[in-house]
Amino acid sequence: MQNRLTKGRLLDDEGRLLQAGYSTTLARRYDRKNIAASKWRIKEWDYYIVSDGKRSIAFTVSDIGYIGLMSVSVINLEEPECRTTSKITLFPFGKYNFPKSYEDGDVRFESKAVSISFSNKNGVREIDCTYKKWDGVNTLRAVIKLTDPPRDAMVIATPFKENEHAFYYNAKLNCMTADGYYKVGNDRYDFKPSVSLGTLDWGRGVWTYKNVWYWGSMQHRLENGHTIGFNLGYGFGDTSQASENMFFTDGIAHKLGNVIFEIPQKDGADDFMKEWAIKDDEDRLFMRFKPIIDRYDGVNALIVSTCQHQVFGEFTGFVRLEDGSIIEFEGCRGFAEKVVNKW
Repeated sequence: MQNRLTKGRLLDDEGRLLQAGYSTTLARRYDRKNIAASKWRIKEWDYYIVSDGKRSIAFTVSDIGYIGLMSVSVINLEEPECRTTSKITLFPFGKYNFPKSYEDGDVRFESKAVSISFSNKNGVREIDCTYKKWDGVNTLRAVIKLTDPPRDAMVIATPFKENEHAFYYNAKLNCMTADGYYKVGNDRYDFKPSVSLGTLDWGRGVWTYKNVWYWGSMQHRLENGHTIGFNLGYGFGDTSQASENMFFTDGIAHKLGNVIFEIPQKDGADDFMKEWAIKDDEDRLFMRFKPIIDRYDGVNALIVSTCQHQVFGEFTGFVRLEDGSIIEFEGCRGFAEKVVNKW
């Protein structure tokens, strides 16, 4: 079932999700003040990833209740190598004032070590970051503009069966044109708008304590200047009303049903660096995913733990759109991940 969201409030007077489903716009109005759960359980974040197929840089500003997490990751697919550096704060409890919508409002965090701002004005988004001793020695400096916002976004409102006051309201904006640079010490890398794209992952919600999700994202500019991309995901919350799976062509969304990531196994465990298969349940999508590098991040601190495998690599396959036309693609770079959280 693919239930499309109608316009209105996200939560009722008791803090419960009024409607579950998907949209291509922010149909439901989010307001932190309507949440009925403890401030310890509220989670809000903005995450941007910019890439040109050779290098990617990702920025996170998040408030997950009892801690805030600000991070910058650089992934070099040519070497390959990656590095993530994070700043953790205690008990933010909403003081970062995340906007109610991805359409308006800015996000900013500043400390002695790191400054990250996401500004959004007149259809132009700007990422501005200064991270001292990002690699232990050198300052990372990044200034990147994102333009050409897509007509359609992936928007989903997801409940959790275990808790009527838990929900996940999420939007992904794929394939925005990126123009800018990042610099570490004297090493500068420029993102040229002819080949570089950016995606926003915008999330608000109240989660259950233990959860698992699968997420895949790709953004690619073809030689003729057109763009293709996708957002795929499952495993997180009760998605019986709608999936978050969409394929994008020049900013236009094409809805897909359910998907599955077939991750190879070795000795009973996921073997992330072997070739995956990704497919849907309607025979409209099939891809081979060839990993290049696994950006692993893990924390195990008694009652709080996370195990994140964000694997970057190449997607080759096809998708059949609603009108029956088929798009084939080969060697398009992006990532697929599996994340297990207790928080």
